[in-house]
Amino acid sequence: MLFLLSIVIVIGAIVVGLNARKKVQEEHNPLFKTTASAAGLAAVLFALIALSQMFTVVPAGNVGVVDFFGTVSDNTLKAGINFVNPLARVIKFSVKTQEIKEVMDVPSKEGMTVQLEISALYHLNPDKAAEVYKSVGENYVEIILEPQFRSVARGVTAGYEAKALYTSEREMLAQILMNDLEKLVAPRGVTVESTPLRRIGLPPGLTASIEAKLQAEQQSQQMQFVLTKEKQEADRKRIEAQGISDFQNIVARGISEQLLRWKGIEATEKLANSQNTKVIVIGAGKDGLPLILDTK
Repeated sequence: MLFLLSIVIVIGAIVVGLNARKKVQEEHNPLFKTTASAAGLAAVLFALIALSQMFTVVPAGNVGVVDFFGTVSDNTLKAGINFVNPLARVIKFSVKTQEIKEVMDVPSKEGMTVQLEISALYHLNPDKAAEVYKSVGENYVEIILEPQFRSVARGVTAGYEAKALYTSEREMLAQILMNDLEKLVAPRGVTVESTPLRRIGLPPGLTASIEAKLQAEQQSQQMQFVLTKEKQEADRKRIEAQGISDFQNIVARGISEQLLRWKGIEATEKLANSQNTKVIVIGAGKDGLPLILDTK
């Protein structure tokens, strides 16, 4: 509309300026000269305005959809300066990561109602911006994402017990929620990045019961760990004792009477050949070996 208005004003200014110049030449009236100058200035100004309508600036993190009197182009405009039909309307869509938050009462597997504060991080698929505009419109979040988000959240939590929202299963539940939501909205042009569970509101009595149960489970796991460790230590000691016993049996089988007699002869010979050893041989011991007394 601004383009058409500018063109009309430019044409009008040109007509007025030409007539004023003609009057100046005929009557030499200074007033007509001023009118001609003002008309020329207006024509230049609105011509620039009309020219500017042929270009549009798409901000960073956005894409532009061109709507020419109901005909939507499948080619979206990228961020930056773009040349467009001045009569067309450009609708800008953000493709940045955005967040919606919901606080809802959802059912659990036991039939209890749990208050859930949950978010969805999402962004519009740039390649499907024109399709989203044609099929849904600019308010695609309210029409596509939010209703599906609420429905999926209630459906997923209904398959889990309340304690799953309060324990380590919480991350797994959030992942399932994201996957289920992605399957529904991705074909419509919306990409889901994550669905973090921010806060879980459980009845006070149930919270205390879950905490007590979790504490008991942790104590049971700790005791099981201690028992396993003690069993491993007992196995280690049993293996060590068996090794010592096997070693002693091997050594005992390897020591014979002949070996002991030979070692005794070697020791006697070394004592006899040593200059610093004084011994007294007082007779024969068992197996003919001398009895040696040290005189030191």
